[in-house]
Amino acid sequence: MKKVKITILKTTLDKELAAEYGIDGLTACPMMKAGDVFYADYAKPQGFCDEAWKAIYQYVFALAHGADKSLFYHGDWIKKPGVAIVSCNDGLRPVIMKREATDEESKIDYEPIENRALA
Repeated sequence: MKKVKITILKTTLDKELAAEYGIDGLTACPMMKAGDVFYADYAKPQGFCDEAWKAIYQYVFALAHGADKSLFYHGDWIKKPGVAIVSCNDGLRPVIMKREATDEESKIDYEPIENRALA
């Protein structure tokens, strides 16, 4: 399994929808900033938004497990193999992210149960 690089490309705010449905003073996502970079594989990266992770984990999983050699959706979406551009589920202030495969091997960082002290 390979690590997947997640780059925050843009944070947005749909001003029209925010004016109608959002709280007063709503701004673009306060958790993510353009240029932020995270690395993921089987688990959500530390400091990454839970809701954004729910929206993108399937792309991360696919890229981590070898989808880096092919184009998503039969080649009618992204022109570069191993790349996916998607956003989180926030309809008022979506964050646009790029996911790309890397050559870096992932390491599972857990301790086997037999090595853990029983409480």
